[in-house]
Amino acid sequence: MLSYWMQMSDTDTALELRDVPVPAAGPQQLLVRMHAAALNRGEFLLGHGLHGTPGTWKAIGGEGAGEVVAVGAEATGFRPGDRVMGRCAGAFSEYALMEAAEAMAMPDGLSCEQAAGIPLTFLVAYDMLVLQGRLKPGEWLLINGVSSGVGVASLQLGKALGARVIGTSGSAAKLAALEPLGLDVALHTRKPDFAPAVMEATARHGADLIVNTVGGSVFAENMRTLAFEGRLATVGYVDGVVHADIDLEALHARRLTLFGVSNKLRTKKQRAAAVPRFVAEVMPHIAAGRIRPQIDQVMDFARLAEAKARMEAGAHLGKIVLRIAVSS
Repeated sequence: MLSYWMQMSDTDTALELRDVPVPAAGPQQLLVRMHAAALNRGEFLLGHGLHGTPGTWKAIGGEGAGEVVAVGAEATGFRPGDRVMGRCAGAFSEYALMEAAEAMAMPDGLSCEQAAGIPLTFLVAYDMLVLQGRLKPGEWLLINGVSSGVGVASLQLGKALGARVIGTSGSAAKLAALEPLGLDVALHTRKPDFAPAVMEATARHGADLIVNTVGGSVFAENMRTLAFEGRLATVGYVDGVVHADIDLEALHARRLTLFGVSNKLRTKKQRAAAVPRFVAEVMPHIAAGRIRPQIDQVMDFARLAEAKARMEAGAHLGKIVLRIAVSS
């Protein structure tokens, strides 16, 4: 089978398309014929540590959708022929292994390309907004970098949960394109200068929950923007800034909560723990069409390098997806 591998150094990345054996499903795994897989910026960012030790090669891709072709001896709930989506290692391949505990049935009417953009991105958004962020109806949600894959998913999930959403982006056109998804307040900026506008929009209340997809360059401004008992989620640092000042007086007086969202150090059991709640609470919105993954572009499997370049240039709005056709 064909499979994309990547080598990451301290300064660059290299892609290689390899012909490797089809893997065998372990006891609690599914072997899935992949039909689509989505790109996630964190996997390609130098310094994020998601790829492993610099200089090593690794099969890449973190989420996708396809058809079950084999089921491990101890795996339950699925059988060959089922359409599934899920987080999985090596998703940019003709076949990949999914942990049965992380696999989800694809709703009818959802294409593989749409489904491929759900598992990792929306589970991350669910972690930020629900499990840790405790977002309530009527609260104000601020999303730095709202046009990213995680940003758009957070916008859609936030609206489904009844929140009022403010988004920042360096592109006025992207902000305008997100208005039909329910973006309440659009702030056209890449700079840490948005606190006054947020305070004005919220009648001096501030943001109850902030999703920071940008990084350290906006951290202090986010602290200034938080409401009493506000929560700040850090999910990435595409700006490359990994250190920031913390206003301890604000943290203390306003009873703020700061938390990170990453799967880097989580065990398989920890990653899978939220899936049943996600299926029960979020998948009905997706099945009913109230949430539809925002697909920026679908590209053929051979165009991964081009898709990666589009993501790195920040030209996308939502998810970039690879369409995978098995060669033999």
